[in-house]
Amino acid sequence: MKKFLLLLHEDIEKLNELSSKQMQQLADAHMRWAEKLAAAGHLISGDGLQEKSVLISGKDCIIKDGPHLESKEIIGGYYLLQAEDLKTAVELAKECPTHLYGGTTEIRQIMEMEDYGQ
Repeated sequence: MKKFLLLLHEDIEKLNELSSKQMQQLADAHMRWAEKLAAAGHLISGDGLQEKSVLISGKDCIIKDGPHLESKEIIGGYYLLQAEDLKTAVELAKECPTHLYGGTTEIRQIMEMEDYGQ
């Protein structure tokens, strides 16, 4: 099985417009989806992420407080999944609740040791 990182890009403006009931429904949808992934043997881990972050860049280690995306988008969370291939990971990601309110899912395959040097 290959590992895939799903980064959940959230539209912060749309999330801020949600009522507390809608936010709870979204959280519940994520819990149900995570349980479904786990039951099928695909879920390794996953969590929401705080909006604030720190960016360290360059050889001088310049530190900047974030968020750092140049849009109204934040990375609101992640899931680490295992699947046979990218096609399967894409099919799984299509059901991610982040899409319910305008979010997008970025899928990145985790490199394995045999991938280095190719």
